[in-house]
Parts: sequence; C-alpha cells; structure tokens
Amino acid sequence: MMQEMKSTDAKSVEASYSLKHLGGEQTVTGSCRLLQVKGINILVDCGIAQGDDTVIPTEKWPVSAGQIDYIFLTHTHLDHVGRLPEIIAKGFCGEVICSHATKALLAPMLKDAMSIKGMSPEENARTLDRIEELSWGFEYGTEFNLRRGIGFRLGWAGHILGSCFIRIHWDDPPFSILFSGDLGSRHTPLLPDPDQPQHSDLLVLESTYGDRLHKDRSQRMEGLGDVLSRAIADNGKVFIPAFSLGRTQELIYEIDRLRSEPKWQKRFPHLADRNLPVVVDSPLGLKITEVYTSLHQYWDAEAKQLASKGDQPLNFPGLYSVKPHKDHRRLLEMDGPCVIIAGSGMCTGGRIIGHLLDGLQDSRNDIIFVGYQAHGTPGRDIVKYGDRANGYVFIDGQKRYIKAKIHVMGGYSAHADQQGLIEWVQSMPKKPGNIKLVHGEISARKTLADKLAKLEYNCVGHGPSSN
Repeated sequence: MMQEMKSTDAKSVEASYSLKHLGGEQTVTGSCRLLQVKGINILVDCGIAQGDDTVIPTEKWPVSAGQIDYIFLTHTHLDHVGRLPEIIAKGFCGEVICSHATKALLAPMLKDAMSIKGMSPEENARTLDRIEELSWGFEYGTEFNLRRGIGFRLGWAGHILGSCFIRIHWDDPPFSILFSGDLGSRHTPLLPDPDQPQHSDLLVLESTYGDRLHKDRSQRMEGLGDVLSRAIADNGKVFIPAFSLGRTQELIYEIDRLRSEPKWQKRFPHLADRNLPVVVDSPLGLKITEVYTSLHQYWDAEAKQLASKGDQPLNFPGLYSVKPHKDHRRLLEMDGPCVIIAGSGMCTGGRIIGHLLDGLQDSRNDIIFVGYQAHGTPGRDIVKYGDRANGYVFIDGQKRYIKAKIHVMGGYSAHADQQGLIEWVQSMPKKPGNIKLVHGEISARKTLADKLAKLEYNCVGHGPSSN
C-alpha cells in the first residue's frame, strides 16, 4: 500500500488529502482506492482480485466499512465492484454513486457473484435490497456537490455500458483528482467513444494495455470471420470465453454484422449462406444482454440507426440461448460446427469449464480469447502453452492437452491500448499536474510511463515499488 500526497507544490494542498491504493495499484484486478479529504472517506471502486492478484483485506484498511461515507463505482465488472456485498455486510451505510446504467447493471452482476460464493437466497435478497437503497445514479457531464465544498463529475469512459471516469474536486485549497476507471477503445460496438477529460491536478490512470497496440475494428472482424469460416470447413466448435458484461454483447453484435452486412457477406459467403449456430451458454450473459437492450438510449449512433431500421443488433436468426443446466449438458454433447460463447472470460469458472474439458483436446476446435488473461488463470496458461508441443493446462483440477487452435484477438479488448490512453490524456485542455499509473502489470506501467515522459508528462510511482 502506498500513500500519495502529491500536489502542485503547495504544502497546504499536500496536507489536505490522502490517497491510498487498497487494490489494483500494481495489478490489473482488484481496483480499490481510498480518498480522504476534509474528514470524509471516499472509496473509488471496491473490486475483487483475480488470478494471482491480491488486495488488502478490509480488516487492514485505515478505516472501517462503517466509516466510509461514499463509494464511487466506475463500472460493474467484478474487479471493480465485487467487494461491495462484503463492505455492506461489514457496516457500510453511506451512499453508492454511479451512472444510471451502472445502477441498472449492478444487481444482476452482484447477484450472480454472490450465488457463486454460496450465499443463501435470503442473504442474496437482503444484500441486493440494501445495495438498491444505498445506490444513486447520476448523469454524465454534470457537476454535483457532496458536502464540505467537495464536488464531482462523471464522464463517459467507453469501456462497457455505464462506465465512467470520475473527477472529484474541492476548494480551500483548490485541488482535483481524476480517476480514469477503465477506459474503452474508440469505435467499440454499441458504445460511444470516451468523453474528453477535464484538467486535473492528479490523474489516476489505468495502464492495462500500456505496452501494446490493438488491431482496428475491421482487422478483428476479419480475424473473427476467418476463424468462424474454418469451423464450418472442419466441422469443429469455436469456444469464446467471454465476460458476461460487455464482451458477450460486443461479440453478438459483430457476428451479426459478419452475417448481414454486404461487405462481410462477400468476404465470408459461408457465414451468410449456412446456418452456423451461435450459442450463448451463460445465464448471466443472457440477462445482461436483456439489460443492454433496455438501455438502448446509451448506445452509439450506429447501433441506434440499426435498431431504428428494425435490425436488432443484439439478436439474429441462428442465435440461441442456453439457460437451464440440463440444456448446458446437452450442448456439451452437440456436434459441430457451432460457436459457443460462455463465461468466465479468464476460464476461472462458469460454463466454459465444461466446454474446455471436452473440447481442448480436439484439433478440429478453436478457442478465441478476446480479453485480458490475468496471471495465474487457466486462460493465461492456455494462451502461453497452446502453441507448444504437448502443451497442457489444468482445468478444474484435471490435466488437458491443448490440441485445439488458440487465437488471441487483442482488438476485442474493452480497454484502450497505449495509443488510446495517450491520446485521451493529450485531449485534456491542460496537462495534469501528476499522473499515477495503476491497473497494469509492471511492463505495461513502465512502458506507458516512458512514453508519457517523452511527451513531458510527470508520472509518479509506476515501477514495481511505488515508494
């Protein structure tokens, strides 16, 4: 844990606030930051750690859950909100502040997470009711006041529906901190591009892909079309481990485009001519897709235009849903060709496990990774060892040799790449006083810091040790 007290050279400002990173400072998951200012305790995100990542236990926090006044949520991925039930159970009774769409997505995401942890239906219901009581949705781009001269503003982050970056500011002495949350890429299906950020004295910036560049949207769709065409040719299955929130909806959208747009129909005629089943084997993914559809007012112009013409971008002929577990078992026995989208995105649990146990050792099959794979997750091991002779992975404690073809499509990342992060920072009307890089592995943070330094930005605490 590192305490930051950076400012614009004024000792009075240095003494006016404290920022502590309780998770996600030097890792990609577990985001959680404690801002203490004017006697008020503000938590920005409260996520769970995944893979080998760790977070600071609540028992070791500088304040108890009951002493936290506000919890700001940048979006509803579990590595940003997954500890909210725990914090509420330990006495939090303040206010949860987020965007309207995040509030709508919060209950289904947390309900699924709590059921995985083995909470009873009664405990689930009580906790979700309490979260509903404490949560408030706010508009983007509008200034709001908390108290004691502290204000905030949410900006659209373009990561998933409802995602935001948060600027918190106060007077006497004047200071501002902008928390980027997770920033999205430009031209992401369904989602508008991220908003331009305001100036801030301190920018807390994510760096997940700070050391790499993504393929553009056209390249990734072509890559996806190639893999789907191969599945038709060899009668194999295509497995796509995908987060239920964001990535699943993006994949449905782009598979629909591949099958219906003249440009892609010409490039991949077999996708249009043959009924290749596309199956969403994820109860949560299906629920989130329903919520996404109901929140169409937050879609980008392209998706709204399609819907206005009667072309529903999250539904198409040949798209199937699997809800009961008995249907999941039948799907495991189904022959290819077919495309199966299932969670979890890092292969740490969920229905994708059954598919991998059955399908990893079949050379006719393909596995497409469309998101970040954290250290210590089966997804990371499949990517690492998939191209090696006799490569194998342990899935649910069982050893499986990797004979299926492995594909990594970075262009589908919901995170901005290095250039996207830099361009977003450069769009500020004035350079921030300091930039603190978080939410990234060591190489990503260091590479991005070096790039920003060459552009004369001042980055603090980006190495393996932030002291």
